[in-house]
Amino acid sequence: MKLKLSRSDRAERDPSEADDIVEAPSEADDVVEIVEAPAASDEIGSSPDANAAEAATSGDSSVVKAGRRRIDWGRVLIFGALPGLALVLTLVAGFLKWQDTAATQAEVARIETVQVAKDATVALLSYKPDTAERELTAARDRLTGSFRDSYSQLTNEVVIPGAKQKQISATATVPAAGSVSADADHAVVMVFVNQTVIVGKDAPTDTASAVRISMEKVDNRWLISGFDPI
Repeated sequence: MKLKLSRSDRAERDPSEADDIVEAPSEADDVVEIVEAPAASDEIGSSPDANAAEAATSGDSSVVKAGRRRIDWGRVLIFGALPGLALVLTLVAGFLKWQDTAATQAEVARIETVQVAKDATVALLSYKPDTAERELTAARDRLTGSFRDSYSQLTNEVVIPGAKQKQISATATVPAAGSVSADADHAVVMVFVNQTVIVGKDAPTDTASAVRISMEKVDNRWLISGFDPI
């Protein structure tokens, strides 16, 4: 801040007093200058030590911020959760495919086994006196397991000799049949059988029965493993 004292102030005074006034040119004419001291903050701000301290503080703050950086959960989900989700979806798709395949195989098995059971029942229970041995022996090829053995024994020891000696003939029909259960290798079918038996010249005898037939798939063929009248 600068303050100037000029001679104009002296000129306004009484001229009579002018002689009495002793001028001090060196003091009056000179300009008195008052220079304000710089603020303490400016000196500190320009201080090298202060700048170093500020830089150190700023660096520490950056380190703290870097250490406390937030986790990018979106990236975690992309690289962590999505592969797991893809695996789950693959497993689900595989299970659904297997389930669909199993259901298709079961439906095919139901259709096939019902027809096989109907045809086999007719073959097992139908014969004539002159052709009983050939017909019943051929029917054995539709059987499997212990039932095949028991049927072979029954026909060889009882049915075939009786048909020849007493001129017995039998005719079987299956008016209805239905699947009880079925999968790729096993099935159960219920058949309703009507059988007409003629002995010699006697009148025909009709019987009706229901039979539960168990079946197994052997070498890609459906064979009867159980024949249980109900």
